[in-house]
Amino acid sequence: MRATGRTVTAVVGAALLIGCVSGPAASKGSSSGPSGSSGASESKKPSKGERVLVFSKTAGFRHDSIPEGVAAVKSLGAENGFRVDATEDAGAFSSRNLSRYDAVVFLSTTGDVLNGAQQRAFEGYIKRGGGYVGIHAAADTEYDWEFYGGLAGAYFQSHPAIQPARIEVEDRAHPATSHLGESWNRTDEWYNYRSNPRDRAHILASLDESSYSGGTMSGDHPIAWCQEYRGGRAFYTGSGHTKESYADPAFRQHLLGGIQWAVGAAEADCRPEKGYSPLFDGTAESLADWKQAGPGSFSLSDDGTLTSSGGLGMLWYADRGLGSYSLKLDWKMASASGDDNSGVFVGFPASDDPWSAVNNGYEVQIDASDAPDRTTGAVYSFQSADIGKRDRALNPPGEWNTYEIRVEGERLRVYLNGVKINDFTNTDPARSLRDGHVGIQNHGAEDQVSFRDIRIKELPARSGAQGD
Repeated sequence: MRATGRTVTAVVGAALLIGCVSGPAASKGSSSGPSGSSGASESKKPSKGERVLVFSKTAGFRHDSIPEGVAAVKSLGAENGFRVDATEDAGAFSSRNLSRYDAVVFLSTTGDVLNGAQQRAFEGYIKRGGGYVGIHAAADTEYDWEFYGGLAGAYFQSHPAIQPARIEVEDRAHPATSHLGESWNRTDEWYNYRSNPRDRAHILASLDESSYSGGTMSGDHPIAWCQEYRGGRAFYTGSGHTKESYADPAFRQHLLGGIQWAVGAAEADCRPEKGYSPLFDGTAESLADWKQAGPGSFSLSDDGTLTSSGGLGMLWYADRGLGSYSLKLDWKMASASGDDNSGVFVGFPASDDPWSAVNNGYEVQIDASDAPDRTTGAVYSFQSADIGKRDRALNPPGEWNTYEIRVEGERLRVYLNGVKINDFTNTDPARSLRDGHVGIQNHGAEDQVSFRDIRIKELPARSGAQGD
């Protein structure tokens, strides 16, 4: 059982200043890293009037939920500031017309719905950065068009009768799933697919085949995913067969998040993800190998989120040191200003004194309102992130972001929502990254930053100088 509002035990000590403007004396200025004219992150601008085309032509089975689906997307657009057109005319797939849209929603299309010229126009649209959203039978479409099969991610094979099932939410930072718990129980028609998209796409949610009858994917059954595909963005959900789906607030939010990501109004890491093991999986039990250094604490909520409280201290993974690895975690800031200070520490020796992490490791900063070398994505006080890339990749306060912190040899790279924003090489023997611990900071009483799903993939040891 997950403890409600559990507070992780804190070791109370003298007030410590970690990751703030007045850094330790050992800190250096950012002389070698990319920088920008301002360290302040701009929140996502209000909707620019993004435009979405809903396409629901069928050449095979026709779902009677299509009118409800069209109405739902139009309603979501009206409520969230994007315009929606709907058509079943394949003639809309010309280069000129498609250029008017930020994403095209294939709403339970079936069979061969586009001719060769229309297919080429849509391929060009995707390659120029267009967005694709596939709903349910979009996977039962254009079986002889290889480009489309890759874009959708997988083709339909079969389905059992409509029935309740449990969905396991694998990524709770993506806007299509960030509102969900670790599992999602709903009734729909559950597709089996001809192939598993896990190696090609980023899986957001999968079906628990033990929770219903008729699953044929041997226990690994993706049901929603996203990917960057040949220059564009593609989101697919296998839900949406029933009329009732489009009146379900959770499904509508799922669909809205997928559309917002596809049009570029929200960011997420949609690279394929395999081989990671949890360091913190949202349960109190998974905190057994973590220790609090310094004052303050983190509280654990029922939804598996750790939120900083007080400080200045750090919660660090004490089970073992790490040398060559990819660390991923999801985080969000609470205040509307983005002035919530926290960070992720790497490469420091085991110690109950958080100054050890400051003086012997590196902090990847979370604070969108400070100087460039001390703001979100910076290797704190050593190297700024690429501010332009960082601002484009950053979701605003109150929304989830994903870091990948990749350490190989003495090279430290930072990816924000899948975009590389910092590439730093350590030259200080006292701060060697080749062996050390990882931790998350609780900065102070006014700072609230939340973390979820901390996971690790250990990598082969390398010199740290090659590869991207």
